[in-house]
Amino acid sequence: SSSEGFGAAEKIVLLTFISAVILMAILGNLLVMVAVCRDRQLRKIKTNYFIVSLAFADLLVSVLVMPFGAIELVQDNWIYGEMFCLVRTSLDVLLTTASILHLCCISLDRYYAICCQPLVYRNKMTPLRIALMLGGCWVIPTFISFLPIMQGWNSIGINDLIQQRQFNKASNSTYCIFMVNKPYAITCSVVAFYIPFLLMVLAYYRIYVTAREHARQIRVLQRAGTPADGRQHPPDQHSTHRMKAETKAAKTLCIIMGCFCLCWAPFFVTNIVDPFINYTVPGKLWTAFLWLGYINSGLNPFLYAFLNKSFRRAFLIILCCGDERYRRPSILGQTVPCSTTTINGSTHVLR
Repeated sequence: SSSEGFGAAEKIVLLTFISAVILMAILGNLLVMVAVCRDRQLRKIKTNYFIVSLAFADLLVSVLVMPFGAIELVQDNWIYGEMFCLVRTSLDVLLTTASILHLCCISLDRYYAICCQPLVYRNKMTPLRIALMLGGCWVIPTFISFLPIMQGWNSIGINDLIQQRQFNKASNSTYCIFMVNKPYAITCSVVAFYIPFLLMVLAYYRIYVTAREHARQIRVLQRAGTPADGRQHPPDQHSTHRMKAETKAAKTLCIIMGCFCLCWAPFFVTNIVDPFINYTVPGKLWTAFLWLGYINSGLNPFLYAFLNKSFRRAFLIILCCGDERYRRPSILGQTVPCSTTTINGSTHVLR
């Protein structure tokens, strides 16, 4: 929280902006969860288990964390007591870290799906392993949130400074101050951001290299080069479609990764730097970086909607009350005129 205060005009702008962020996060993440629960095809994709859990974590951020931060920011006062301040701070660290760890798991899942053979992916991403990864996304953050914050480990050595900033005598205001000492700042930032960030960078680098190779293979297949026997062989349509889908998935996840870095990197860089410069980072800058991170919780659902065709279709079905125009075409009962042709000894249906 900032003890510097905001003017009346600034508070109106802040309230409008923050309300839009919270509403966007709540509606967007609810939409993702409902879409996966209602769409059978989405439930078949293993990655979507991580996406639903991610949406749940982001939904909790928008319901349990953002509103109280917004109230304190606009009122320039914390009215809920010291214990609830600790609970709210713990929830903040827990849920935002869980959100980041889910993004890390999604990148690892996509790495195995795109960079490894299908059999390797099935062996790696078993239901048990997925359950363990999801459990880790929720259990690991408790060791840097509720446990140390409730025990006061983050404030060892800086208690006097925290008490000084918690109360403003000039305005008679109390603040929910969350300040961290050097050991906690480093530990928390490494676990919550830098390790997941490093794993995501490595995973997406390998995905990028694989996607480039797949793109090269697609060009070769599309040219339908002439083999040694002189006969022209058309490209394998299934392989071409799979490679195109994987390449697009890699680009989509890289965009999500880029948004994640833009949203959270300023906060976690400042989180480590601030204790080493005697906590001189301005309060308003802290507030801006923190809410930039919160925006990430409302941004992911919209990235899925605009960049993932399956999610986009599921969203349209929900928002348009099950309009048949957006449903997948049924295999049975096709009325489109058909003809057949034979290619390399296999019969193909043409519509």
